[in-house]
Parts: sequence; structure tokens; C-alpha cells
Amino acid sequence: MWFLRRMLRISWTAKKTNDTVLEEAHTTRLLISKIRKRQATFFGHVMRREKLENLVTTGMLEGKRSRGKQREKLIEGLADWLKAGKSLEAIEATKDRKKWRTMIANAVKQGT
Repeated sequence: MWFLRRMLRISWTAKKTNDTVLEEAHTTRLLISKIRKRQATFFGHVMRREKLENLVTTGMLEGKRSRGKQREKLIEGLADWLKAGKSLEAIEATKDRKKWRTMIANAVKQGT
């Protein structure tokens, strides 16, 4: 964001959020949307297979949890981004490739 702030001549001491800087520049976060799209396509690939990666990604492994704040699961972050509601809906959508691809395409069109 520092380059946009410099182009728009916004001082580093000005208390403006990155979202307001993006609005002033009339741009969106392209890099983040590309990363999320690739994460979603990889997640769909992993979920269609019945392997260990599937268990790790969904968090269905046996054992105790570690102490402290729980880490956010990949599936929960993707469900929020895809606006799928619950993570279970996102898992079911991965079984149908066409439905999964349209969900990803709609999320990319809407932006971050």
C-alpha cells in the first residue's frame, strides 16, 4: 500500500485505512483475490480425493488440540470468502466441479 499512498500524496502519519486508500485510488486488491482463487481451486482438488490431505484440510484428525487460541481452518476462511454459509456447504459443493467453479468465479467477481 505504500506505493499507492505515495502516488496519492498521503502522509504516513495520516490515519487512513488501507480500504480508504484503495477507494481513493479506484482499485481493488488483485493479489489477494488471486491467492484466494488458487487456494479455492486447490481445496476443491484436495476435497475430491479420499486421502490424508482431505483429513488434514477438514481437521478430522484424532488427538488433542493444543492450548491457546485455535487457528482458523482453511475451510472456514474459504466458506466466508465464498459466502457459502457453513463450511459443510463448501465441502459438499466441491463434489460437483461445475458448481464449485461457479462459486469461485462469483466470489472473484465480487472482489475481496
